[in-house]
Formats: sequence, C-alpha cells, structure tokens
Amino acid sequence: MEPGEALSTAAQIAVALAGFAGVVVVFRRESVHDWSPINKFRLRQLLTNSILPLAFCMIGLLLLTIRPVPADIRCWCSGAAFVILLLFGIGTVKVFRRFDLQELHRAGASRSVFYLTAAVGIAAMLLQLYNAALRNAFWPFFTAIGVQLIAAMFPFARMVLAP
Repeated sequence: MEPGEALSTAAQIAVALAGFAGVVVVFRRESVHDWSPINKFRLRQLLTNSILPLAFCMIGLLLLTIRPVPADIRCWCSGAAFVILLLFGIGTVKVFRRFDLQELHRAGASRSVFYLTAAVGIAAMLLQLYNAALRNAFWPFFTAIGVQLIAAMFPFARMVLAP
C-alpha cells in the first residue's frame, strides 16, 4: 500500500471514530455537562485520539503533494508527531493522575489499562524519535497513527457498552 493511500484510509477511520463519538453523546440519557469527570475524560480521549491521527494524516498528505517529494518528508512527519504526542501525553497523564482510586473503581476504570496504553504510546513516541533521527521510513510514522486509532477504540467501546 502506498503512503498516500494508507494515510487516506487512516484519515477516514479517524473521522468515523470522531463521528461515532458524537452519535454516542447524542443517544446518552444525560447531557455531557452532567457526566462524571471520568466519562468526560473518556470522551476527551476519544476525540483527541481521533483528531490527532487525522491531523497527522493531513500533514502527511499535504507534504506528499510537494513535487518533487522531499527526501526528508518522513523525518519531518515523525518529528512533528513526536512533539505533538509528547505534549498530548504529558497533558493526559496530568489529568488522569488527579482521579481518586475509588472514583476510578466506581466508574469501572483501571489504572493498569491506562498505564499499559501509555506505555504503548511512549513506545510509539520513541519510534518517532528514532525515525526522525536515523531511519526516515514511512512505517514508524504510520505506527503512531495506528496506535492513536487503536487507543481511540477503547473509550469508544466503553462509551457504547456502558449502561
């Protein structure tokens, strides 16, 4: 699969996930403002984990339109992904650490699942750094997009399956 085709497909998946989040919100009984802080956090995670891959795809597609295609295009994409994912990760951990353990337990949330997902995200970030510095390949950049989309599926499934 060519990079442009892979980025287009991932962008469509990201838009679909964000759109389904809106559908879930509409069909919930209570208003978003009445949701618990953890459910608001889950919604924010779902939307952010859908929007970031979409942004990465759009940046990649934009850079692919430059003719001739720059040799360092993958380094630029991975460098930008690293910085954005680092900022997103720091903000997410700060918010998550504010939740009380009993509050997480009542909401059916798990610190271990969060930290496992964070570890996979850190691995994807380090892969971006490696790609930007040494590798200059497409697959590490696309891995960051895939990790974000997979991370978006967890809060989406939780929101859909929650009573």
